Amino acid sequence: MGISKQVRQRRTSQPQEVALAVTPAGTPSAEAVRVAGVACVKRLPAYLQMLRVLQGEGHEYVSGTLLATTHSLEPVIVRKDLVVTGVAGIPRRGFPIAELIAAIEQFLGWDNQTKAVLVGVGNLGTALLGYPGFETLGLRIAGAFDRDPAKIGKWIQGRKVQPLGRLEAFVKRGGIRLGVLTVPAAVAQETADLMIRAGIRGIWNFSPAKLKVPEGVVTQKEDLAEGLAVLSHKLQHLPPIERARLALTSGSLQQKG
Repeated sequence: MGISKQVRQRRTSQPQEVALAVTPAGTPSAEAVRVAGVACVKRLPAYLQMLRVLQGEGHEYVSGTLLATTHSLEPVIVRKDLVVTGVAGIPRRGFPIAELIAAIEQFLGWDNQTKAVLVGVGNLGTALLGYPGFETLGLRIAGAFDRDPAKIGKWIQGRKVQPLGRLEAFVKRGGIRLGVLTVPAAVAQETADLMIRAGIRGIWNFSPAKLKVPEGVVTQKEDLAEGLAVLSHKLQHLPPIERARLALTSGSLQQKG
């Protein structure tokens, strides 16, 4: 759906460096992160999710106070985060939801669907192929690749698994720049090198390995071990179970990040 002329006129007031940060890729550009800050960029998807829910319920405006509940933040932080969108709030009404959704999607590069390839169709790769939430983030995994002869030719989560030898032709034919890496650590670097030679310029790395990439290529590592370590540490410092049960019965639960 197109943005109205009035909305486009209001967008022109955003800083030039923010306009330059818009990227057609499926992830924020380095410039976007520089302008907004890493913490801000990580919070924007949660704002976007709440905005879509509110829009579906028929709401037209949202307050910074309500958006702040997504991360248990102070409303002033939300207002600072939303400065990068160029959308101004209206006194006693809040931020216009439709305009804010369009602005956040544009800033993150999610307003245009991005095609990606996934390399490594194991348990994790298969799960990611089947995750429907990527579509709402503007990401479509167009092809799946693996080196295992037992998997090649099989249809998994709606994609036919192809051999790595066909990766370069597939990437060039589709103009694909984003790759999802879900292979074991032992072969992660060589697989990443192959993806880069094929034309991939952004690697979403789900392997345990830390990749070395040349200039002009970006990576984002999702470390499951790191997340588990943080969760385990929190578990060790929980209060007695009786206090948790009391919170459940009294309804005094708090959202935890």
